[in-house]
Amino acid sequence: MERTKLYFASDFHLGIPDYASSLKREKMLVSWLTQVAVDAAEIFLMGDIFDFWFEYKTVVPKGFVRLLGKLAEITDAGIIVHVFRGNHDVWAFDYLAKEINIQLHREPVVRTIGGRTFFLAHGDGLGPGDHGYKFLKKVFEFKPNQFLFRWLHPDIGTRMGLYFSGRSRLANLAKAGTLENEPDQQKGVLLDFALNQLKQNESINYFIFGHRHVPVLESIGDHTQLVILGDWITHFTYAVFHEEAMQLLRYPQGTTVD
Repeated sequence: MERTKLYFASDFHLGIPDYASSLKREKMLVSWLTQVAVDAAEIFLMGDIFDFWFEYKTVVPKGFVRLLGKLAEITDAGIIVHVFRGNHDVWAFDYLAKEINIQLHREPVVRTIGGRTFFLAHGDGLGPGDHGYKFLKKVFEFKPNQFLFRWLHPDIGTRMGLYFSGRSRLANLAKAGTLENEPDQQKGVLLDFALNQLKQNESINYFIFGHRHVPVLESIGDHTQLVILGDWITHFTYAVFHEEAMQLLRYPQGTTVD
């Protein structure tokens, strides 16, 4: 079968709210990857694959072997896999690139594929405001801080990360099986950002983001669409681009998101 489709998914947050729930979602993700690898030209995982991830020089977090094995199988077959580091897996350094041969990104990427121009980013820290988070983001990305954290024994550092991850608002909402997000409010920041970017580059056809946990596919110009990918905690949504058309679908039903 000819590989012509582009697939996009985001915000799996593996590791929360507990081992059993995370494992169930991981198996669903592996099943989805198996399905899309049949006709995918490229696969874009747009951030927050893990709810906590830190790579020591010789140690990576325990678990997630099904997902990592599937990604290795896919890249070994010659399919390009992109991973955008989100705000929860910002401490992914070079392990995934070296071991699995994925293409790792942190900054937004603008690419032209099949005659269409894509603006791709996880979505955190974009646009004005949210100064508290932007400051925290700089703290996490400050290399001396990463160096100091690495000096913690992996059992201590990872346990700390998982502890705070498990007590987060997102983990509690995942445990309850719902995310209390207002779609208009959640998409507003990314919509404003996309509109401003479009003024600077009118050639962009698709803005594709994760981060906000709401599934959105809407036109924001004569030839431009905003795509927010939802998540794999409550929505289980993904986007597929094929034959100059974008769809936002649910897994496993394959139904279109309203």
